[in-house]
Amino acid sequence: MMTDKIAQALALAVEAHDGQKRKGTNIPYIAPPMGVASIALDHGADEEQAMAALLHDAVEDGGAEYAERIRTKFGDRVADIVAGCTDGVPDESGIKPPWQARKQAYLDHLKTASCDVLLVSSSDKLHNARAIVEDLLNIGHTVFDRFSVSKDQTLWYYESLAQIFESRGTPVARALRSAVNEMKILAV
Repeated sequence: MMTDKIAQALALAVEAHDGQKRKGTNIPYIAPPMGVASIALDHGADEEQAMAALLHDAVEDGGAEYAERIRTKFGDRVADIVAGCTDGVPDESGIKPPWQARKQAYLDHLKTASCDVLLVSSSDKLHNARAIVEDLLNIGHTVFDRFSVSKDQTLWYYESLAQIFESRGTPVARALRSAVNEMKILAV
């Protein structure tokens, strides 16, 4: 059963992403976390997993202070899922580790991550992959100009994610595989 905690998690996510837009668009950044929560719920998420889906980027994009706020307000399980979905927290000067090292570490982490983390992370990656596919259909290869890395690196990352989620038997794996395959076809 869903309680008002979902609304509280959404409110904190709105705060964490205040003023942010999805990379290269005018879409308010709160839209992706809402989409991720919807995908997670469609694939069997419980309330705490859905809350973590709403908050999955709060620490990465809103700052490290959100980690403790999430733990205090929503408990260890939600905080641990969010931590497990975070692929790099900026340091005091706002700088994250280099992309390749950060993504490889995240992929390695997913190989042993909890089922909670796998559900929320795969929902996030599916939402992102679908957005890339939609942008490829609408604006073409210029979508890759939004990213800090090349088209080939982006495709490598999503293919690696799909393989890991498939090998782990994640409920979202089939949908992610489909989106990644479409992305690869459109990116040619």
